[in-house]
Amino acid sequence: MLAIWKAEGVSNKECGRRLGRSTSTVGRELKRNSWKGGVYVAIHAQGRADKREKVSAYSKQELKNPDVYEYVTERLRWGWSSDQIAGRLKLDYPKDKYFRITAETIYRWIYQEEQIKIDQPWYEYLRRKQKKRKRYKGRKVHRSHIPDRISIHNRPRIIEKRKQFGHWEGDTVEGKGHQNGVHTEVERMSRKILGKKVEQITSEVTVDVQKQMFADVPKPARKSTTLDNGKETHLHFKLRTGLGMETYHADPYSSWQRGTNEHGNWHIRYYFPKGTNFSEVTEEELQDVIEEINNRPRKILGYLSANEMYQKLLKEAQGLH
Repeated sequence: MLAIWKAEGVSNKECGRRLGRSTSTVGRELKRNSWKGGVYVAIHAQGRADKREKVSAYSKQELKNPDVYEYVTERLRWGWSSDQIAGRLKLDYPKDKYFRITAETIYRWIYQEEQIKIDQPWYEYLRRKQKKRKRYKGRKVHRSHIPDRISIHNRPRIIEKRKQFGHWEGDTVEGKGHQNGVHTEVERMSRKILGKKVEQITSEVTVDVQKQMFADVPKPARKSTTLDNGKETHLHFKLRTGLGMETYHADPYSSWQRGTNEHGNWHIRYYFPKGTNFSEVTEEELQDVIEEINNRPRKILGYLSANEMYQKLLKEAQGLH
């Protein structure tokens, strides 16, 4: 149907709506399986898929059974990690050992020599798209003087221990030439990501974007945010006066103190790598990506998605058990 719809001029967004998939997922499918000249032909796309599956069938270690294979490969295409897939399988089929598989088994299958040689290697669906697994290092922040700054060391311990809902961590994902980017906020308990483009990385633009983002967040879910020490955070106190949110700052060169946000930004970098010119990215495309990330199961959340956990915690905070 996708080939027919595209021939009729249907947009990627509308195709995604009809298929129950995000716009970015449809875009990746078209890019991956289009014929010469960028035309998506169903028989060609199916042929490439069949070829990948045929090569996979000769792997030394299969993914246990055809149903697990279908489940795993579909979610790899959605951008899920091996850990998310294995954990969600257990959550979806808690009493059925037929669907049991470990994240390590999936990784070993992805990195088999036979899998590396196929037209579209499965490792390219992983966030880092690397043939070898590497440790992630977050970027460092820069030292600067920030007025009315409250140190993270004066932040209540209930926030540090993630015992209270509604506390966020914020930062800016910078684009090409550090001229523009995306300001992100990640809620510490649910890991839900909020993000919005900033046309300039300045304190005035950033605080306006923060106020727009948090204005749509219910009051029980916006108690505080912890920021880095970039120049774009100098007007942080306007969140206190405008929205009643407390603001804290991490130590310089201590990005690990905002690890929840750093990890959230790492997910976003999978879609928008360093050097991305965000002036060429629409707000709609950005929100599609963020929604896709927020709907993935997370091991740290018991394989609920960030959206599912956020709604659960919000209802508790509002007394709607």
